[in-house]
Amino acid sequence: MHFRQIRTGACLAALFCAAPAAFAQVGRTWPSEKKIVPDPVTGLPLTFLTSSETYHQSKIYQTHGQWTSDGKWLIFRGQRETGSQAMAVNEETGQIVQVTENGFSGMLCISNIAMKLYVLSGGGGRGQAPGPEQILEVDLAELFADVAAKSVKPVAAYTRVCGTIPPTLETDGNMGLDANDDFMYFSVKGPETAQLSPGLTLQPAFGPRFKAGTSGLRAMNLKTGEIKFIADVGFTIGHVQSNPWNPGEIVFAWETGGKAQQRTWFIKSDGTGLRPLYPEAPYEWITHEAVINKDEAVIAILGHRSIASATPESDWGISGTYEHPTGVAVVNLHTREMRIVGQVPARSKGRSDCHVAGSEDGRWAASDDFQYEVWLYDRHSGEVNLLAGPQKTGADHIHPDLQPRRHQDRDPIGAHFEGQPLAEYLHRPGAQDVLESDLFK
Repeated sequence: MHFRQIRTGACLAALFCAAPAAFAQVGRTWPSEKKIVPDPVTGLPLTFLTSSETYHQSKIYQTHGQWTSDGKWLIFRGQRETGSQAMAVNEETGQIVQVTENGFSGMLCISNIAMKLYVLSGGGGRGQAPGPEQILEVDLAELFADVAAKSVKPVAAYTRVCGTIPPTLETDGNMGLDANDDFMYFSVKGPETAQLSPGLTLQPAFGPRFKAGTSGLRAMNLKTGEIKFIADVGFTIGHVQSNPWNPGEIVFAWETGGKAQQRTWFIKSDGTGLRPLYPEAPYEWITHEAVINKDEAVIAILGHRSIASATPESDWGISGTYEHPTGVAVVNLHTREMRIVGQVPARSKGRSDCHVAGSEDGRWAASDDFQYEVWLYDRHSGEVNLLAGPQKTGADHIHPDLQPRRHQDRDPIGAHFEGQPLAEYLHRPGAQDVLESDLFK
């Protein structure tokens, strides 16, 4: 597969140089909102990292990293007095810091190896500053140091323009950062995606929510701003994520707003190796894929529909029932083997696993369900445990995450809850590692 090079726009003027007055300065802080309460069902302590009755805020989607590279801060989306911005909360002190000034679109991408954050900014939409769409790098280390010293500078001191996306490429912020922080992979739409990659055809619309259409993947070199072609496909691309451990590996989704004919896809950044990540059957509803270590991705096989309602004539066909195997499944990215590692117990009113996560060491998997419960699965013993009962504080599903093991001084079992409040971090106080007795006694 050849590279197709795209000329980026000549305008590299930083959006942050002409920020509207409506946006407050980066580095604004809020005092700790932490509180610890026992879960009313399991008794486990839940630490609310944000607990405001006023602000709207939510975590990063479970396809992407949540923690900064030092393991001390969580990045989240917050709408406070300063508009919709990226925020950081210190897990130990609870301090909250605003880390963008001009808003952002789509995914917040945290560096794998440095105290950096990457965002898509511009375009004038959703309250953002006007101007071209650009990928920006935020120096979190410098910002946090200046916040601590009470000497915060203008936003330009912390922000670098990595590159500008030409207006001929329609973007929505679905993007993933390469393992080495060298490239950003992102989805595009528009006329430039009409010429599909070899062997691909336009796929018919599936379900009631999305029309048939084309889309593509591009890569931006974060040092030079150069944009290169990866692939164009005959369906709408949704979530885009990288393999944070292996450079040049990309997982992306066919987005329909529900069941897709083939949800999960794998490709290399040079455009080779395009294939279904997990080839799904018409009766399977696959969703919420996430890369969890260098060799594995976790997927949800939903069973949330009744067999009686899942007729061939229904919007989503015969998919998503307990007539066939469902649960939390782990797919090997390289051997293609799949194992179901857990399932919401039949006694639960949650009906089905929904959003899924896994630990880097291959020991744990986690899920939420349609009752907003959080489940933990031991892949070694097969044991299933309820971590948190139905949550009433959030505006959406829980979207659990497990902290990467590379933060060796942190407890790797964490579940972050979507909505209001932002996050509830589950751990045994003082634990430096998670032992079976800690979780299951």
